Amino acid sequence: MRTVKAEPLTAEAFRPFGDVIEVNDAARHFPINYGQTERYHDLAAIDCGADGGRVGVSLFRSTPVDGPITIRVMEYHPLSSQAFMPLGAYPYLVVVAPKGAFDAAKMRVFKAMPGQGVNYHPGTWHHFSLALEAVSDFLVIDRIGEGDNCVEHELTADEQVTVSL
Repeated sequence: MRTVKAEPLTAEAFRPFGDVIEVNDAARHFPINYGQTERYHDLAAIDCGADGGRVGVSLFRSTPVDGPITIRVMEYHPLSSQAFMPLGAYPYLVVVAPKGAFDAAKMRVFKAMPGQGVNYHPGTWHHFSLALEAVSDFLVIDRIGEGDNCVEHELTADEQVTVSL
């Protein structure tokens, strides 16, 4: 089984898979509310309108998996993006692979820090939330609507990877 080392989550490294959602001086930002608030503007391209879908806001509560962490399943959403924003103070893992036919050799693992969210572009392969250290809540923005918007791929023994932190 192959081991993949988790790399730091940065906007540049994650760009092929989606958007990093975070307070960052590189993002367009400006004061609002009479100077009491700084707005970090339009941080993710939320795309949920395919086939009559609408944007939904949900909360996910993720329980850490016991180590070592082995990736056994990946999924993608053909009809929409899917954004995750952590609500707590714990890091979590983001596992992705490029759009198209699944290629285990192209899987990447990112360690997201508190305050860093991700928005997976439609069709981007990803693993479900992988909380680290403690049960963690995530604000999730994704598509609500008819149609099959979740395609799963159960990894063969040769495709599975172990994550190294």
